[in-house]
Amino acid sequence: MGDEHSLSPKDSFVFKLPKKSPLVLRMVVLSFVMVCAVYICSICLKQIGVVPSAGFLNVEVFERPCPEPNIEPWDIPYVHYPKPKTYSREECSCNPVRYFAILSMQRSGSGWFETLLNNHTNISSNGEIFSVKDRRANVSTIFETLDKVYNLDWLTSASKNECTSAVGLKWMLNQGLMKHHEEIVEYFKTRGVSAIFLFRRNLLRRMISVLANSYDRDAKLLNGTHKSHTHSPKEAEILARYKPVINTTLLIGDLKKVQEMTTNALSYFNTTRHIFLYYEDVVKNRTRLDDVQEFLKVPKLNLKSRQVKIHHGPLSQHVQNWNEVQTTLKGTDYENFLLEDYRK
Repeated sequence: MGDEHSLSPKDSFVFKLPKKSPLVLRMVVLSFVMVCAVYICSICLKQIGVVPSAGFLNVEVFERPCPEPNIEPWDIPYVHYPKPKTYSREECSCNPVRYFAILSMQRSGSGWFETLLNNHTNISSNGEIFSVKDRRANVSTIFETLDKVYNLDWLTSASKNECTSAVGLKWMLNQGLMKHHEEIVEYFKTRGVSAIFLFRRNLLRRMISVLANSYDRDAKLLNGTHKSHTHSPKEAEILARYKPVINTTLLIGDLKKVQEMTTNALSYFNTTRHIFLYYEDVVKNRTRLDDVQEFLKVPKLNLKSRQVKIHHGPLSQHVQNWNEVQTTLKGTDYENFLLEDYRK
């Protein structure tokens, strides 16, 4: 072949080396070949998922996708596979998780209801998270908190570790929910969050509970300790001894405000996937808990709570100025609140 050297097979580039400076041209050709080889090698490595970095080879691990759940098409947006940053879900990584929020008002039975949900093996409800003002300071902090809850990174005593099937929280209407309802509704719809509305039908009973609980914050009737909920009949009896005086001048106006807030909440969140419950109905008919478990798509269990109800029996036993209250409400839309609406 004389002074001609073929550096690539068949019809590739052919370089003729002049006799005057063969060494220089050979070095140029060799450098060109090396650059091409490195380029081709890097392309091949990228295609097989191996990337050179800082002298080491990092092998990318491609996770096997979870199998498609056997659900209706409309239900797909509500099924999630979160990947917590604080731990690994391990063998439960392909167990679908549903997101929920209990939307309620203070002293409406939401604490008791939440203990029932947390009695379920596969449900984690993380309490009244937005009672802390900083977490509801603005929409951004609200969304950051929600993202942490629904990514299973909000660790509380209610957490069921990696095998949770439904995760959520308890959210009072006056904790930023109504103020930012438009953004929160959009978040619920985008992230596939289901709402569980829980309200009291008898708003007068709720008012008595609010007043009694407010009094105990300062009085601390249980050995100098304030308790919003009790776990023994004795504790409940002690707290029930206090009988508040209701301001009858403001009574109808206050009841109307609560009623309007409830109506507005239902209107604002009507486009979300939701279920509506009255506390009294859950107390009287535990099959409503079956409805909730069906709503969350978890196995139906017999749910129990250790909480003990504080105010039992007729309301006349729990209000000092009961005659004034009766006179004020008779003949109004709220007269039915004077009646005993359930036994428990």
